[in-house]
Amino acid sequence: MFAKAFRVKSNTAIKGSDRRKLRADVTTAFPTLGTDQVSELVPGKEELNIVKLYAHKGDAVTVYVSGGNPILFELEKNLYPTVYTLWSYPDLLPTFTTWPLVLEKLVGGADLMLPGLVMPPAGLPQVQKGDLCAISLVGNRRSGNKSSPPSIAPLALDSADLSEEKGSVQMDSTLQGDMRHMTLEGEEENGEVHQAREDKSLSEAPEDTSTRGLNQDSTDSKTLQEQMDELLQQCFLHALKCRVKKADLPLLTSTFLGSHMFSCCPEGRQLDIKKSSYKKLSKFLQQMQQEQIIQVKELSKGVESIVAVDWKHPRITSFVIPEPSPTSQTIQEGSREQPYHPPDIKPLYCVPASMTLLFQESGHKKGSFLEGSEVRTIVINYAKKNDLVDADNKNLVRLDPILCDCILEKNEQHTVMKLPWDSLLTRCLEKLQPAYQVTLPGQEPIVKKGRICPIDITLAQRASNKKVTVVRNLEAYGLDPYSVAAILQQRCQASTTVNPAPGAKDSLQVQIQGNQVHHLGWLLLEEYQLPRKHIQGLEKALKPGKKK
Repeated sequence: MFAKAFRVKSNTAIKGSDRRKLRADVTTAFPTLGTDQVSELVPGKEELNIVKLYAHKGDAVTVYVSGGNPILFELEKNLYPTVYTLWSYPDLLPTFTTWPLVLEKLVGGADLMLPGLVMPPAGLPQVQKGDLCAISLVGNRRSGNKSSPPSIAPLALDSADLSEEKGSVQMDSTLQGDMRHMTLEGEEENGEVHQAREDKSLSEAPEDTSTRGLNQDSTDSKTLQEQMDELLQQCFLHALKCRVKKADLPLLTSTFLGSHMFSCCPEGRQLDIKKSSYKKLSKFLQQMQQEQIIQVKELSKGVESIVAVDWKHPRITSFVIPEPSPTSQTIQEGSREQPYHPPDIKPLYCVPASMTLLFQESGHKKGSFLEGSEVRTIVINYAKKNDLVDADNKNLVRLDPILCDCILEKNEQHTVMKLPWDSLLTRCLEKLQPAYQVTLPGQEPIVKKGRICPIDITLAQRASNKKVTVVRNLEAYGLDPYSVAAILQQRCQASTTVNPAPGAKDSLQVQIQGNQVHHLGWLLLEEYQLPRKHIQGLEKALKPGKKK
């Protein structure tokens, strides 16, 4: 699917609400599709995954995968079909036809000029500037046969009228580089499609059906355990060759892992010994000792150290240090340019059925969301409009039947006739349902009922009386659990894992070895600038002088 390397950020099953939203977006973006076709493209019950990834140049891309096949991808909030989808629905986009030799130039980065188009008998499609179009090759739809899969790529028109003077159909700048190659999978010859990049095809890798199309590496044919074994040995050799010096010996094995091996882990991957065949660091180091690469001794009871390293061992001398990934460099540069900004969290109030009579005059109905200032204005205007302000004392408001029903308890309705303004407004806000609005930078506001769950930090006990720090609800604040885990792994020099949060659907939790509440507090309060009121559990941090 991609011409160059990419990095998968997350891969999750789509939620029911997101599935319905995707259907609505597809209907809006591609009006030529009928209701049945939309239901077929975005099935109701079949497996559908959302894969978020970074392309070679750092572009954030969201790919929708159905049954292991990529059907749509989203770039900069614009929805595009893949060639797989265009094969299935040839009439999805306006199509321009060109020659195979011209396509080779387009793949190289050239613009499609008007002389390179094949003029159909019915004329060119009627399109406007910015419309999403497709490029097909001669012979794909020969004799009106729409069943033959076209080898096409979505492009954006630069010219609105395709006149002789302007005469070019240019690639949209957002689709330059990697994005240009996202859907160019085959070459056309005599009306038949031949796959030119089978190892990069999204639908042919043998592993997990939800991600098999996104893997282009030969390691995809290996199990997760085998891949983790390779990563473990790579980090081990990298650390010995580049980071550990003779003066560092003897070196605690735990320090070797936390300070040296973890820092040699490639960007976008996470070293987890428990997922390898060795399961424990001691067992892995015993194997390396048997190969006479290192020598490990127990210098004190229960504490092992590396006491010798054979830097002339063939495995160390022949190890090639991997070059830094251009993708990781681009992402790091982009993250410096666009640092994390905390979301804007605004408390709201939702109108329940019991208070609709009070708010309907102002045009609000059941389920409407209001700010506190709006509620105050509506109540004041209602009292003044209905002449409820007490003539003798302007600080009191007489209660009419609607106000009585809305804000008074049953045992008060025959005894309370007037209320002060502040008491009236306070009671009114208490009767409304709580809600909140979260606005993440560059995204549309998200409004939900209830109160926003704070980031929850807890300490848990594991086997052998070991403590771990668990943090939940990061996603609600626009934080990626995997990114947080990677930062904490480096800062705390401790192993981290990301797992589904128990009892919370589609939510992840980060687990860090040891009591790391202090480091978490620094990250959330100082680095991410999140308000303290949205974080609970900071008091569990180790006190000075206490032992972990």
